[in-house]
Amino acid sequence: MTVARAAWYAYDEAPLRPFHLRVAVASFGGVFSDGFGLGIIGISLTHARAALHVTPWWLGLLGGASLAGLFVGALLAGPAADRRGRRPIYAYNMLLLAVFSALQFFVHTAPQLLALRLVVGFLLGTDYVVSKALLTEFTPRLLRGRVMSTLSVAWAAGYTCAYFAGYALSHHGPHAWRWMLASSAVPCLLVLPLRLTLPESPLWLAAHDRHAEASRVVARYLGPGVAPPSARLDPAPAAGRWAQLLSPAWQRRTLVACGFFTCQVIPYFAVGTFVTRVLDALHVGNSFVGGLVYNVSLLCGAVLGLLVVDRMPRRTFLVGSFALTALALMPLLVIDRPHAALIVVLFAVFAGVLSAASNLVYVYLPELFPTHLRASGIGLAIAASRIGSAVGTFLLPVVMSRYGVQAALGACIGVLAFGAVLCHAWAPETRHCALDAAA
Repeated sequence: MTVARAAWYAYDEAPLRPFHLRVAVASFGGVFSDGFGLGIIGISLTHARAALHVTPWWLGLLGGASLAGLFVGALLAGPAADRRGRRPIYAYNMLLLAVFSALQFFVHTAPQLLALRLVVGFLLGTDYVVSKALLTEFTPRLLRGRVMSTLSVAWAAGYTCAYFAGYALSHHGPHAWRWMLASSAVPCLLVLPLRLTLPESPLWLAAHDRHAEASRVVARYLGPGVAPPSARLDPAPAAGRWAQLLSPAWQRRTLVACGFFTCQVIPYFAVGTFVTRVLDALHVGNSFVGGLVYNVSLLCGAVLGLLVVDRMPRRTFLVGSFALTALALMPLLVIDRPHAALIVVLFAVFAGVLSAASNLVYVYLPELFPTHLRASGIGLAIAASRIGSAVGTFLLPVVMSRYGVQAALGACIGVLAFGAVLCHAWAPETRHCALDAAA
């Protein structure tokens, strides 16, 4: 009597299971919360300026505070997630984020809000690291580009929904800005139960010689037809993880990761956080409508990026997006008093292309590093990007007030051009690589 053998798949080639969708939704919800938490600050500060006595300097500090907190959170979470596992941070950071988001309702001074925004940013930084790492390590290779791109759509959806939620709450009296800030706790609480039920990454378990646990996770959640991850292919590292990332073997990839992410987010946050102020400075008649178009373009661009991310080489997508966004802003510097409709269209193109390219943060960035360095590499890149974005967001209203909006937009064009040159020179192609091929 012949017994049929079960079909075995390599871990990285596993067929799509309902469990994969659970992990994707849990990560999607967390990244949506991240986008909402960062997006709500721009519109809430517009209503809180009088109550908190906000000057242009304080406006920049409060706008960039979460990004500064992100720097610390991402920098510390990466090595912690590589040493202790993805799940401890992934499971509980949404609970803490909900608590500190809700506490924003009770602030009475700008320094109090600044302190809470720093803590909120720290927690967002931890989620930026673990969401990318855990979802990357659970997702089969052939689906990884599209699945990881959903995180970009989730972030843009959260950022855009924050704009709509802020507008909907803007008519609720003098304390409307408090409700706007506290509303960012809601998506965190909604996703928390799903986060608590997910297991540790089998790739991380195997990389730390916990093969029996990795096998149990794979058998329970992916089925007996999927082989657990193989033993670690690379020798146990002697140096610390940051030292490895800066070593000759990995320094070019580390530089590309930090450089492309930083050059993306500086104009993304600087313009996005204060888009209505930028449009007012360019004499667009209805800056709210312009801001609405801008934020809808962010969401549409993220969906467009999801559709094309696996249809073209990563390098082409990366370099081309930098060039197109720089060209979209250029007419605003060379045309004397452009028409309001042209300004809105150019900003829509800028937002759409930049948002489409942000898919690569979720797809390309984890592919640059092997498992034992993935969270640390992602964390270092996020930390570097948040230095740039925090400084850019702080400086934009200050530069606009002193030198004009053209100077601020010119600086954004320079950052985008630098990103194009850097990626053209050094960015590797990773489209068809297995996760640990580099190791």
